[in-house]
Amino acid sequence: MPDHSPVNSIPLEQVVAVGCAPLGDSYAAKSLADELGLTWLGLVKPKLVRDFPVLLMMDDQGLALQLTGKGAPGPVRAEFVTGKMGYRREHGGGTGQLVARAVGLQKTKAELHVLDATAGLGQDAFVLAGLGCKVTLFERNPVIHALLADGLARAALNAECAAVVQRMTLLTGNSVDWLRKAGTEVADVVYLDPMFPHRDKSALVKKEMQVFRQVVGDDDDSEQLLEAALAAARYRVVVKRPRKAPSVTGLEPATQVEGKSSRYDIYPLKALPS
Repeated sequence: MPDHSPVNSIPLEQVVAVGCAPLGDSYAAKSLADELGLTWLGLVKPKLVRDFPVLLMMDDQGLALQLTGKGAPGPVRAEFVTGKMGYRREHGGGTGQLVARAVGLQKTKAELHVLDATAGLGQDAFVLAGLGCKVTLFERNPVIHALLADGLARAALNAECAAVVQRMTLLTGNSVDWLRKAGTEVADVVYLDPMFPHRDKSALVKKEMQVFRQVVGDDDDSEQLLEAALAAARYRVVVKRPRKAPSVTGLEPATQVEGKSSRYDIYPLKALPS
């Protein structure tokens, strides 16, 4: 059975079950439930489920995470073709985007290899790959990893997204362990976006965050992750944080790129190639 205890105190199999909508691929959903060691509910309506706070649902659009119960927000999925990411791909602002500036794409013409050690739904990684970076992604939570794998597979079938997805490689496992074993200069830039242990309910407005809190919890090993990243990166480490949150405990960042709701702490190791 997979290891379901990286950060959450509650075992994942008590939080998440797998279900299928009438038009979903029930065989694929059942196989995924078996692979993850999660309860298989079969055909199900999320609002009627009471035993699990979150469902991993297979519907006609692919895989999604859905909070259960009356009044729950709509499903969350890794989506790169349409919606917010589709618009961002077409009108995102190129290397002027905050994450691109933080990684240093305005300062170099080289094709950078970025290791996204906390990939989540892969949005920042997709932006960087769309700007020409080679991106290696890690997502240690098996449910979020499954969502991301599904989103990338669907995007690979789209003519406008296929070339971007080809520059992205999703790996399994814990990035902290991988970085510690990988040696030095295994990627040009290591990018981190750990879950911040913030308890203010106003910070949970987005439905993505509501689901992530249930499934992932907080990344309580952010300090160890930063330490491992600094030992493995060639040029810099970038850490995404809520705008008013403290930096990750340890070395202070040399500089920051700040937006309206978030900021990027930059830990340079040596100058980027011109």
